[in-house]
Amino acid sequence: MADFTVGDDHFRLDGKPVRLLSGALHYFRVHEAQWDHRLSMLRAMGLNCVETYVPWNLHEPRPGRFRDVAALGRFLDAAQRAGLWAIVRPGPYICAEWENGGLPAWVTGRFGRRVRTRDEAYLDTVERWFTALLPQVVQRQIGRGGPVIMVQAENEYGSYGTDRVYLRRVAGMLRERGVTVPLFTSDGPEDHMLTGGSVPGLLATANFGSGAREAFEVLRRHQPKGPLMCMEFWCGWFEHWGAEPVVRDPAQAADALREILECGASVNIYMAHGGTNFAGWAGANRSGPLQDQGFLPTVTSYDYDAPIDEYGRPTEKFWLFRKVLAEYADGPLPELPPEPAPPAVPVRAELTDHATLAAVLEALGDEESAPSGVPPTFEELGVDRGLVRYQVAVPGPRRPYTLGVTGLRDRAVVYVNGVREGVLSDENGTLDEPVAGPAEVELWVESLGRVNYGPRLGEPKGITGGVLHERQFLHGVRARALRLEAFEEPDALAALAFGSVDGTEETGRTGLFRGTFEVAAVDGIGHAGLGLPDWTRGFVWVNGFCLGRYWSAGPQRTLYVPGPVLREGANEVWVLELEGAGAPYAELGPGVPVRTGTPGDVRV
Repeated sequence: MADFTVGDDHFRLDGKPVRLLSGALHYFRVHEAQWDHRLSMLRAMGLNCVETYVPWNLHEPRPGRFRDVAALGRFLDAAQRAGLWAIVRPGPYICAEWENGGLPAWVTGRFGRRVRTRDEAYLDTVERWFTALLPQVVQRQIGRGGPVIMVQAENEYGSYGTDRVYLRRVAGMLRERGVTVPLFTSDGPEDHMLTGGSVPGLLATANFGSGAREAFEVLRRHQPKGPLMCMEFWCGWFEHWGAEPVVRDPAQAADALREILECGASVNIYMAHGGTNFAGWAGANRSGPLQDQGFLPTVTSYDYDAPIDEYGRPTEKFWLFRKVLAEYADGPLPELPPEPAPPAVPVRAELTDHATLAAVLEALGDEESAPSGVPPTFEELGVDRGLVRYQVAVPGPRRPYTLGVTGLRDRAVVYVNGVREGVLSDENGTLDEPVAGPAEVELWVESLGRVNYGPRLGEPKGITGGVLHERQFLHGVRARALRLEAFEEPDALAALAFGSVDGTEETGRTGLFRGTFEVAAVDGIGHAGLGLPDWTRGFVWVNGFCLGRYWSAGPQRTLYVPGPVLREGANEVWVLELEGAGAPYAELGPGVPVRTGTPGDVRV
């Protein structure tokens, strides 16, 4: 048993000063069978602590339906086995480049702009979530012999609002449910952020990627006493589909880390190991002026240009960080665990079976909604990740007019009388060619990830406005959802009738493709990378495990395959293509993630 406290100048363990050398590693972005390896890598880099967020939406996908909340507890146990303390950031909002900032879609759909405020109905929902979650934390606090030394109240609230009543309520919920370790907040080192996000009596920490001395000067204006800590030292950055890769010079990042430590501060390296946004859980951002913000969906990889890459390997940044951290360690650093290995030779999975999107929807989709005056949003349909087919009629006879969508979020493949006529997006919502009536229109709309940061947090998905022919709204819209989680069900594809793939005739088609590949032995295979030559956009599963979204827009070209997903002998691949298939096979090999571009400072 031990006592961890916040002193006037240092963190203290049983009264003795201690510096936290922490690294972020999100248990939900790493296959559970790989936790021990990744945590050992943190120790080998010179860290004594691990930090993790907790995504509410992953664990409560439906109101009152909790799913594997105990995963957090198992991860904290793994951290203790690795000899690490743990910092837990349970939200309820986490940002994290994660779908909806971790808030369930049913929460933002119900409460809208009342989330993250003192609204009593919203707070009741948070309270029920904390009641289910916090026993995993409370029983593993350091005072009970566990690894947990600190817990965050909310997350970067100063970037969002000023409701201190809300922040105090969140902190009170944590205390009322048995959290006795120090509570803290974290915000950017800006006066307005620290004013909006800090709470009297709670330790305030700062998040930044460089300029530690200046950042801590700002923090000291708001908190004259207490240990200094950079709760998120941004050593890299995340990437968006269709944008340039993000690279940070390793030496520059190591110098920024050293500056933090020279200030006498503690640090949490964000990210020490990023992992992967499996199963379509990647979030999105909005950029530009508030009224005209462009949509930027986050890629599946959360490599983050971190010192431990997505495949669990040390990078140049790792070795430079290890050298810096070794100067602050209590003793010699441990050796690295064995490096994960790829398959000995590349493997090709021939995609021999095919089912149309309509057939997949019929077998796995929800019931179709009744015709309605306006298209129901994903939230109204109860859909978090996946796609929705909207159907509506253009009455006639009438001359050809433009056909488009207002409030499209985020991307739609449009068919008129069964013929594909184009792809619409958040930025371009009108077909190139006019449409005459009568006609039947189908719009297959996919959410590319909910916004996880900023004032447009929680915006709805699907068709949030309407379908327009000229200036006239088309009514009587029917909608049917295909949820990604439907593919997680046992024997999900048992009711689906597949046809055979006939070589190049499949090129450009949509639908679900299935194939197999052989692995002689899985012992020693720590990972693989999966590529789809000339395919456009969709999702991939290996042995029922969803690797996430692929998209020819780049910059990501291969999907990470955790070694524990593979099995000796026959392995099965599913590819759900939404725009246009390429060559009828998938390739598995080393899958080395390549970040190209000019190294420079990340946006801070």
